Amino acid sequence: MGLNRRKEAKPSQRYRRSTPVMLYWKDGKLVFDNFAARTRVVADPVVCSILDFCNGWRSLREIAAQLAQYRQTSVRKTLQQLCQNHLLERSNLKRDPRLEAMEHWSAWNPAAGFFHFSTKDTLFALDQVDAMEKFKAQIQHRPMPLPIKHYPHARKFRLSRHRGDDKFVTVLKNRRTWRKFGLEAVPLEALAHILELTYGIQDWVEVPGLGRAAVKTSPSGGCLHPIEAYVLAQRVEGLKPGFYHYNAATHQLEWLRKGLPTNVIEKNLGHQWWFAKSAFLVVMTAVFGRTLWKYDFPRVYRAILIEAGHLCQTFCLTATWRGLAPFSTIACTDTQWEKWLGIDGVKESVIYVAGAGMRPKGDVQDAHIGLIAKRPTGIAAF
Repeated sequence: MGLNRRKEAKPSQRYRRSTPVMLYWKDGKLVFDNFAARTRVVADPVVCSILDFCNGWRSLREIAAQLAQYRQTSVRKTLQQLCQNHLLERSNLKRDPRLEAMEHWSAWNPAAGFFHFSTKDTLFALDQVDAMEKFKAQIQHRPMPLPIKHYPHARKFRLSRHRGDDKFVTVLKNRRTWRKFGLEAVPLEALAHILELTYGIQDWVEVPGLGRAAVKTSPSGGCLHPIEAYVLAQRVEGLKPGFYHYNAATHQLEWLRKGLPTNVIEKNLGHQWWFAKSAFLVVMTAVFGRTLWKYDFPRVYRAILIEAGHLCQTFCLTATWRGLAPFSTIACTDTQWEKWLGIDGVKESVIYVAGAGMRPKGDVQDAHIGLIAKRPTGIAAF
């Protein structure tokens, strides 16, 4: 977008710079990125001066006077483009609700907000088998990195290994990510135990001067517990298929809406057809305001992601203990799942997806290597 030489300016509505805007250079071009509205545009550096001038509400006449070397028609057209790309707001238009919601993130922006929104709705491979073939080809010139590190010249101290088969160790060692599930329904009791022991409030403690804080089985920064759990039931005994919210305080499921066809779930789980066939999914969201209340610096956004990881490992271990086949994934269409859940994606947003089903019949030990096989069967995995 650029400006041409000018004609006389004419008064009009007022304009103001949008707040959640980042500037950076990519491929030698200057990019203006409204990360909350999720718009990106390449523009001339002169746009910087326009945005700087529009720190407060400015009329077309004022902006045109500031850009006296350009024609009014060119200025008006540029302002229209800046509004369309959410770099400017216009006084006679209703404000975008995403921008209003982002004001709750003001203490974290731009660092946390830019990361959060620029990583939403990533496009995933349509053909997972084809994607695996590409990885196999890549190995020929770029081997898969080893998941270990060592210091060859450091002094070594040999450690003892655990011996025995107690239940806790058995559960830890049997934890796997499964990509094949039995067709039977999961007992409602099993789902209830998983939700209770993963997301349920185990106790309340009094924090002097602040009030009550919840105690759960996983740690939470500041004991604020921003993660919520939503269940998409597909094959759970005694439970109508559909979306539910898990009430962590009362240990109840709250009905929200009907479920989804398997092909729709597959499309919105990164085209991972194997996970779409699970008996139930648990969509984890973060209510950011809980953590923001205490921590007003952007680094704590990391803590929320880490907390989701704490909960998901507890979920997988508890499901393993119950003899189910659990999994977890971040490959999802965030915005679409947020629409189904009825949340705004700003104050509350999808973070992680887990799920489980009954274990498939037969010997699956040889399929615990995590490689994707042909579509009709899927596999169990690491």
